[in-house]
Amino acid sequence: MAEQRLSALAAQLAPRSTSAASKILEKHPDDVVIVAAYRSAFTRGGKGALRDMYAADILTELYKGLLDRTKIDPKIIGDIAVGNVLCPGSGITEFRAAALAAEIPYSVPTYTINRQCSSGLMAVIHIAHQILAGDIDVGLAAGVESMSQNWGPQAVSPFSGDLSSHPEAAKCLIPMGVTSENVATKYGLTRKEQDAFAADSYQKAEKAQKAGVFKAEILPIKAKVINSSGEEKVVTVSDDEGIRYGVTPESLSKIKPAFSENGVTHAGNASQVSDGGAVVLLARRSAAQKHGLTIIGKYVDSAVVGVPPEIMGIGPAVAIPAVLKRAGLTKDDVDFYEINEAFASQALFSVLDIGIDMKKVNPHGGAIAFGHPLGCTGARQMATLLNELKMYKKRIGVTSMCIGTGMGAASIIVSEQ
Repeated sequence: MAEQRLSALAAQLAPRSTSAASKILEKHPDDVVIVAAYRSAFTRGGKGALRDMYAADILTELYKGLLDRTKIDPKIIGDIAVGNVLCPGSGITEFRAAALAAEIPYSVPTYTINRQCSSGLMAVIHIAHQILAGDIDVGLAAGVESMSQNWGPQAVSPFSGDLSSHPEAAKCLIPMGVTSENVATKYGLTRKEQDAFAADSYQKAEKAQKAGVFKAEILPIKAKVINSSGEEKVVTVSDDEGIRYGVTPESLSKIKPAFSENGVTHAGNASQVSDGGAVVLLARRSAAQKHGLTIIGKYVDSAVVGVPPEIMGIGPAVAIPAVLKRAGLTKDDVDFYEINEAFASQALFSVLDIGIDMKKVNPHGGAIAFGHPLGCTGARQMATLLNELKMYKKRIGVTSMCIGTGMGAASIIVSEQ
């Protein structure tokens, strides 16, 4: 049902400008650059190797790994921002403790951000803005989630009568799976189309994992695992657990719908519940050069938008055109897109609506294949995208995701590797 798609958004984009694409590749002393971006392996929520670790412990391990890899003097870090969704208070107390446990000095402050599934990206954006404003020269952004430890009804406070009776406000409580069904129904996306998209995600991730592609972006971390007898052992976690081999559209077609008898959303074409974290170290270009830090990329711009809560999954279809327009780019100027696969319905719709070449989308698979630790994903996409741009010798990349309650976010980065 093409007439129902948001094609008007594409028409708002500025005409293709070679000069705009060339301009964002320029290098200036005040650029915000990325000097490191890593993630943990993603493990299965409630079952995997990170199930017994709190989010702060995952973060501590990532901080230690980042400091070891970059050899940065932690005293020069001006601020730390951490994206998180499920921890009480978004984890500020324990995440401050995580920095101290990683031997980051107490003089380096920490704050946390919760904008649902974009929280990791929000951490990156906020640190970038602090650098652009001249508040700091070097900053650390992170995203982390233990869905094993923190998933449950306590993640959302009860709505008052005023909120639950308001026709628009009440929509913020619609289950995410139901919003996926709403997108599929409203925009005419069939289960066959969604299963084909999901199978492609699994197949790309399987190929990448077998080729060792993810090793460049994953920091192995130590995890404490408690068995059924209460015995504790320490294991090294270095590989994503959720990637299933041999998935096909036919195998996915046999899975029962999850939210309604005749629905199209199911466990095989939606993101996996998982645990994991990611860290992104940013700096002013002149500061990075001064401190001998290797520059791997440049932060260009970002956009956050609002959409109807009941079809929250269309967020990328609005956010991506918005950020491209801000930068004076068209969709074809972008080499790769990392679009979070919260559900096949919303990711597929966003790609089709904008008119993105499917070959440019999630070249190594996405959250359907290896998981979506809510507060982590936005930071994880930075590590994945920079790895992809380097591997295929490409330059311009976009990250994006839908956001619960009806929002979307997107960013533009440039590879300098």
